[in-house]
Amino acid sequence: MGLLEGKTALIFGLANKNSIAWGVAQAFKREGATIGISYAGEILKRRVEPLAESIGCDFVEECDVSKDEDIESVVAKAKKRFGKIDILVHSIGFANRDELRGPFYNTSREGFHLAMDISVYSFVALARAFQPLMNPGGAILTMTYAGSVKVTPNYNVMGIAKAALEASTRYLAYDFGKQNVRVNAISAGPIRTLAAAGVGGFKTMYKAFEEMAPLHENITTEDVGNAAIFLSSDLSARTTGEVFYVDSGYNIMGVPGMGIE
Repeated sequence: MGLLEGKTALIFGLANKNSIAWGVAQAFKREGATIGISYAGEILKRRVEPLAESIGCDFVEECDVSKDEDIESVVAKAKKRFGKIDILVHSIGFANRDELRGPFYNTSREGFHLAMDISVYSFVALARAFQPLMNPGGAILTMTYAGSVKVTPNYNVMGIAKAALEASTRYLAYDFGKQNVRVNAISAGPIRTLAAAGVGGFKTMYKAFEEMAPLHENITTEDVGNAAIFLSSDLSARTTGEVFYVDSGYNIMGVPGMGIE
């Protein structure tokens, strides 16, 4: 019997086979969950539908999370299909490519608002919209990155957005605790996703990460999926409001290893 047997999970933010959301979806399927998937925009449909079909998922809905009416539409469809849900996964982040290179002070007002709306407020909006559907003992997850607490050159406004996302996780954990629903964030090391491709100097950062992390290994979407299983299952029944690092220990390091014995 899988760790998520009998549970229903909705996963927002699937873009392609390299998405963190896809790693989570595969892991959830392996552990017996019933899965629903949402993606952003018609252009992603042809990539997402075959992935969903491959894991037997036939609840696949487009949702522009910047529009409350789109979120409400997916909620209504989920209620009709599943009644209640146990797990809600928010794997969404976006900033204009121009905001992800050069000095942070060049961030535009419009770009700042966009990054915060899509990357942060969407988490709050989804949590609020699905709150009536969440079963006691359920879990809400989001995806963050260490650029929220330490400077990552070129990550810029996304670092600010992730810091706000982590604060939102704590406040939502307090709110949802009243109905015995846990809210946590997974902070993964750099992964070659569609979103990461927009960050200036990502390839250099990716290589440096492997060299500096204590385990000297990069992170896979499978690693994140396994962590998501823990945080969504009864194994983490008393864990909420946390940022759970899946980064080969990178976040503990102050300077690169010097080979000093």
